[in-house]
Amino acid sequence: MKAVVFTLGCKVNEVESASIMSSLEKMGFEVSDKLGYADIYILNTCAVTREAEKKSRQLVTRARKFNPDADVMVCGCASEKDKAAYVEKGVTFVTGAQRKREVINAVARLYSLADVGLLFPKQTKTRAFIKIQDGCNNFCSYCVIPYLRGRERSRSIDDILNEINLTDSPEIVLNGINISSYNCGGAGLDGLITALKGVQKRVRLGSLECNIITEELLSALKQLYDFAPQFHLSLQSGSTAVLKSMNRHYTREEYLDKCALIYKYFPDAAITTDIIAGFATETEEDFLQSLSIIKEAGFARVHAFAFSPREGTVAFKLKDLPPAVKSERLHRLLSAGENAAKEYISRFIGKTLEFIAEEEEDGYITGYTGNYIKIYLPEKISAGKKYGIVIKELFRDGALAERI
Repeated sequence: MKAVVFTLGCKVNEVESASIMSSLEKMGFEVSDKLGYADIYILNTCAVTREAEKKSRQLVTRARKFNPDADVMVCGCASEKDKAAYVEKGVTFVTGAQRKREVINAVARLYSLADVGLLFPKQTKTRAFIKIQDGCNNFCSYCVIPYLRGRERSRSIDDILNEINLTDSPEIVLNGINISSYNCGGAGLDGLITALKGVQKRVRLGSLECNIITEELLSALKQLYDFAPQFHLSLQSGSTAVLKSMNRHYTREEYLDKCALIYKYFPDAAITTDIIAGFATETEEDFLQSLSIIKEAGFARVHAFAFSPREGTVAFKLKDLPPAVKSERLHRLLSAGENAAKEYISRFIGKTLEFIAEEEEDGYITGYTGNYIKIYLPEKISAGKKYGIVIKELFRDGALAERI
């Protein structure tokens, strides 16, 4: 029997889909994460934007084109938000974001198989994503995810270490909906990092809130065997006024202070971020502050996207800006972000770094350095291993390099 587990959305969704894949393999299925012919489709949906919800609904039709008679099961944030939309499509089973284990139970019932539960994720990439927590208590005024994912809860350190010890990936990425809130048995994120001191792998962090950046956390990261000095520090706006209306709990100045603290401990760190273009209360002056902070913070990469009002959030009640205004501001942010990325990578031309080879792409072996520069190496080498390289020049979305 063939099963497809197809995912839209964030890295947490990908990790949860990988757990479903592991369980299905244990139950005897041949499993793929790419759409194609299958006997059963598990569709893991996203609701972070209206467009994501639309694509999630369309997934059912896309899957049925490969096999109209297949069973289709749906889970994730979009089906948590609007279960009826999938029931109307006549799917076999539908659940939400907080009960994905029910998918395995439903498959077991449907095929009269033993229910194996949700197993550790199937590792399909060189980097192993380790989910350390779920849920969010922040309730940013624009975000629907806390309503769909529920309140924060963290895994035990022992359980996390057990999963890490079972993976043979050379790099692990600690991720979750809000890993900055990690707290289990009184141990916060810095306590978890301290417990990973003996892990003989590269360790990378998922998205962080700036308030978690402290001397204690950075000191703990310095003690790791191989820490990847990339900090994805969520910003959303460079304007203190807009941050307040977003219910973000820091100011522009406080955010920049946290960036400075990171550079104190990791001078070559890559600080990457998210910025929303055209939030409902954003004036042109506010927007210019978002534009200028890109250079002030020294961002290595910027993920910019236009504000998408989400039903059920506080910001949905605000008057939205004209689409043309949001589009124009987004274009300016993306352009500034591209320039910032080039400036950051240019700092390392002629310098020696290490990267982990991941896959072949158009005749090049690609992978990432610890500070998240995408490397293109024009020679055949083994994936999953670490190599020393010299950065030669800017190339595509990263850098061309030479092995040493």
